[in-house]
Amino acid sequence: MNPVLKELTGLVRGPVKAATHLANRPVGINVIDRFRHLKTLEEAVAGQVVVITGASSGIGAAAAQRVGAAGGTVVLVARGRDKLEETAALIEQAGGTAEIEPCDLTDMEAIDRLTAGVLDRHGRVDILVNNAGRSIRRSVELSYDRFHDFERTMQLNYFAALRLILRTLPGMRERGWGQIVNISSAGVQTRVPRFASYIASKAALDTFSDAVQGEVLDDGVRFTTIHMPLVRTPMIAPTKMYARFPTLSPEQAADLIARAIVYRPRRLGPPFGHAAALADAISPEAMDVVRNRGYRMFADSHAAKGEVDSKVKENTTPAGEAFARVTRGVHW
Repeated sequence: MNPVLKELTGLVRGPVKAATHLANRPVGINVIDRFRHLKTLEEAVAGQVVVITGASSGIGAAAAQRVGAAGGTVVLVARGRDKLEETAALIEQAGGTAEIEPCDLTDMEAIDRLTAGVLDRHGRVDILVNNAGRSIRRSVELSYDRFHDFERTMQLNYFAALRLILRTLPGMRERGWGQIVNISSAGVQTRVPRFASYIASKAALDTFSDAVQGEVLDDGVRFTTIHMPLVRTPMIAPTKMYARFPTLSPEQAADLIARAIVYRPRRLGPPFGHAAALADAISPEAMDVVRNRGYRMFADSHAAKGEVDSKVKENTTPAGEAFARVTRGVHW
C-alpha cells in the first residue's frame, strides 16, 4: 500500500474501517423506505406536478427527462430559455409533458412570480426538486478578498431554494401530501477543504430541512436530502484533475433522484460520505488529519487562481488518484 494511504487508513481504521469496502458500492435505499412506499417511478409521478430547478443541463435535465417519460408534468426552471426548450423537446419527444419557466433564481421576486404562475395554472406543486446550484472550489487563502464567493453560493444554494420551499410548502401541508427533494453534496458529510463556501450553503439547507421536517411530519410532507457524490457536469469542468476522478454521470445522478421520488427516504448519499460523517462524530481530530492530507495532496485549480486560460495540465500523483478512488465520490 502507498505510504500515504497506509497512514490515512491507520488514522481512521477504528471509526471508518468499513469505508474502503463500502466506497465502491452503489448508493442504496433504507430497507424500511423500500417496503413502505411505491415501487415504480410511473406510480410515483403519475398526475403529479414536479418542479425541477437547474433543468437546462446536467443532473436537472437528466432528472426531468426521467420524470417526464414516467408521466409527470415537469416544470423546468433555469435562467436560459434556449436550453430549457431543448430539454422540453426531449421530454415531449418521449411522450411526456413539460413546461418551461425561465427564471433567475438569485432574484427573490422572480421566484415569487414563478411560483405564483405555476400555482395559478395547476393549483399545486406536488414535488419540488431543488437542484440548481453553484459550486466554488477555492482555498480560504485565495478567498480573503472574495467575500462575494460566499454571498453568491448562499444566494443560489440556500436562499433561492428556501424561497421556493416557503412558497410551495403551505399548499403541500393543506393537501396532506408533498415532497421536497434537496440536492445537497457529499461534501457536507465529508467537509472537504477548498469547498467552504459551497458546503456551508448546502449545509444550511440541510439543517433547515431537518428542523422543518419535525414540524410537517403529521402533514404528509417529506423532505429528502440527497448528498450527491461527484458528478461529471459542466460545473466541475474548471477543475481539470477531476477528469481522472471517479464520478457519476448525470444519468446516474438522475437515477438517485428517481429513487428519492419513489421511496421518499429522508436521506440518500454515498457510503463513504456516511462513513466520514460517522468518523467525524467519533473523532473530529482524526478527520481533521484526513482532510489536511487531502488538502495537501491536491492543489488549487488554475481557475481558482484566476488563470482560466492556462494551458498547463493539472497533474495528480498516483497516490492522489488512489486516494480519490478510496474516497470515491468526494470532490477534493
